[in-house]
Amino acid sequence: MTGTGVGAGPAGRGLAVRDLVVRYPRAGRGAPEVTAVAGVTLDVPVGEVLALLGPSGCGKSSLLRAVAGLEPPTSGDVTWDGTDLAAVPVHRRGFGLVFQDGQLFPHRDVAGNVAYGLRGLPRDARAERVAELLDLVGLPGYDRRPVATLSGGERQRVALARSLAPRPRLLLLDEPLSALDRSLRERLADDLRRALVATGTTALFVTHDQDEAATVADRVAVMSAGRLLQVDAPEALWRRPASREVAEFLGYRTFLDAGVAGGTAAGGAAGPGAAGRGAAGGGGAALAVAAGGWRVLGPADPEPGSATPVRAAVVAERRTRRGRAEVVAVLEPEDARVTAALPAGGAGAPEPGDRVRLAAEEGAVAVVGG
Repeated sequence: MTGTGVGAGPAGRGLAVRDLVVRYPRAGRGAPEVTAVAGVTLDVPVGEVLALLGPSGCGKSSLLRAVAGLEPPTSGDVTWDGTDLAAVPVHRRGFGLVFQDGQLFPHRDVAGNVAYGLRGLPRDARAERVAELLDLVGLPGYDRRPVATLSGGERQRVALARSLAPRPRLLLLDEPLSALDRSLRERLADDLRRALVATGTTALFVTHDQDEAATVADRVAVMSAGRLLQVDAPEALWRRPASREVAEFLGYRTFLDAGVAGGTAAGGAAGPGAAGRGAAGGGGAALAVAAGGWRVLGPADPEPGSATPVRAAVVAERRTRRGRAEVVAVLEPEDARVTAALPAGGAGAPEPGDRVRLAAEEGAVAVVGG
């Protein structure tokens, strides 16, 4: 499945989910059932990494657990290479699992953890596979380390190596990096991507972090309230959100009527003028600008091109954030408050009450819907 649609074609090689529903029992007498997954259909072809992205409680972990066999679906189908998995127990699906806490065996050293799923191999082959995987995840020579001596990031690397050891036909990762600090998550996301590509592993990766999803996955599926809103490549998802709900989740904060020229109104990946034409033609397209995606046009700045939204605005306040001088201004005619960076040097910076012109930063504009 490609593009912005949320449907899927006929099941082929790999994972196919069709009309999957997962409901949980009532919390109390008279309470309604909770629908965690509401009719999701998607494909993960062999060799692809698909991220399930959405806020907490949107159903992404319930979907992953249903694919793993840990959660019985209320209705719908989960198949692998066309074979229905409904009657196949978790340990016979050939899937690997990595959770947030890694779930390592504390009584085993690193090598013992990684080799856990390799018990059918001869000792030499098992040792060779363990060494290969520890090298792949950046832990060469760690084989005899007690897991209690490892940092959080090292534990997750061991958990990844253990899950990859038996060469699973599908790897399921449920927020494996969320317990780590931001800088470590970013490094491990890069390493995770390299490991999955190097091993050709098919994977379903759950996260609430869009940067993580874009780093690790070939495609991203955005979920909300149990529904699948959009499935697309990370760049296409950012450039062309299918709806305002998707755009807001991704961090777009200002939504413009593409037919109102507060300067020019066009842009996004669809090409110069495309959004304006879509809105004028009744296609429902709009422009969205990401939070922090505006700059104040100074008198010496060149006039933006036709693909850059420009709006008149009134300055409400000046401030400095993270070392960057900026203003809070109110756009006209949208009456929306936005932040905008000041020109380099800040000479002649506007004061509250001044009228200015704001231009959207390159890369901060999306065409929404249409």
